[in-house]
Amino acid sequence: MTRTVTLGFIPLIDAAVPIAAAEIGFAAREGLDLRLVKEVSWANIRDRLAFRQFDVAHMLAPMTVASQLGIGSNPYPVVTPVALGRGGNAITLSTALFAAMEASGEDVSAGDAASHARALKRVVDARRADGRPPLVFAVVYPFSAHNYEFRFFMGSAGIDPDRDVRMTVVPPPLMADALMAGAVDGFCVNAPWNMLAVERGAGRIVAVKADIWPASPEKVLGMRPDLLDEDRDTACRLVVAMHAAARWCDDPANRSDLAAILARPDRMDVPGDVVRRLLDGEVTVDPAGTVRRIPDYLRFAEGAATFPWISQALWIYAQMLRWGQVAPSQEAQAAAARAFRPDVWREALAGSGVPIPAQDRRVEGALAAPAEIPTLSGGPLVLPPDRFGDDRPFDPDRIEDYVSGFSVRTSLRERQALAGE
Repeated sequence: MTRTVTLGFIPLIDAAVPIAAAEIGFAAREGLDLRLVKEVSWANIRDRLAFRQFDVAHMLAPMTVASQLGIGSNPYPVVTPVALGRGGNAITLSTALFAAMEASGEDVSAGDAASHARALKRVVDARRADGRPPLVFAVVYPFSAHNYEFRFFMGSAGIDPDRDVRMTVVPPPLMADALMAGAVDGFCVNAPWNMLAVERGAGRIVAVKADIWPASPEKVLGMRPDLLDEDRDTACRLVVAMHAAARWCDDPANRSDLAAILARPDRMDVPGDVVRRLLDGEVTVDPAGTVRRIPDYLRFAEGAATFPWISQALWIYAQMLRWGQVAPSQEAQAAAARAFRPDVWREALAGSGVPIPAQDRRVEGALAAPAEIPTLSGGPLVLPPDRFGDDRPFDPDRIEDYVSGFSVRTSLRERQALAGE
């Protein structure tokens, strides 16, 4: 018997896995009629999943953690049994702002994220000294890797995102338009909207996810707990379909077909050549056409990219602590860990020949080179390098020490004071 499953998605390249699962037949092979619904904002995804208009959704990984913590507007519990890949995020600043950074006295000729952050700090300080309004930067959602990565980038240079600039939320498909209209001075969003802003002459990419943390949790399959509890078989079949689709998406031989599917009006409605170049890791970073080649810019299955590591859910929780979105407690930490369900992933893929990680958590950001990790079955598993931009690993058993090691951070009490609560 075929089970109909409605899945909401945002038009981004990292929706490739559920789109391929539906289009190429991986879902049908598992007895699933996967019906895709395109949405414009993460708030809509959140609400339609809560109101049972969607069974599952292409979702920001931190949204699931926030839901388990009961924070944010209209919180409701969501879990993820499978991740949908990694990569694709980039920080893009307006060409006018980048010109000011070039004139700041900081050498940005190397084009690296660290020098860009330092130059941005000079501009932020100069604006304050001149009495000008703070810069306005956009992210896609308060609980998103985009928010934490942009803040990580700024904090590395001593910029306080809560006091030195103004942060706002813009839906992904509207980011380039917001930059072109002058409504924001920069943003962090997933592909293809960064490169489209660049190719329209409006922006300059100054950092990508790989500069901050290559393994940063990105999109996941968000699932209502009632579906998992009442129909675990369907949940497992979804995991199998998503993993198979992720492997198909990773195959270079399929990139032309994948780009053509993603570019369609009912999917992303963007030029196919832009999608193909991004899948190949060829990122145009400035309006002059400078290309930065990033081999792992987007990866969907390789290196256990679909496995929902509990240590990554806890890294998200650590970022929420760092920026005052939640108060520290053992109860909150346990709730954050419940957002990711590696037990379901293992159950679904047991006996498939897929390497099954033996652990749910690990020290994140500690690999300077590829490393093999223990598996329960399925043969060897090699994880790619995953060092953080600041070279500080994250030990999930020492979360408060990790958070206290950041010189720029905001407590919950400080955030409430800044908001006038």
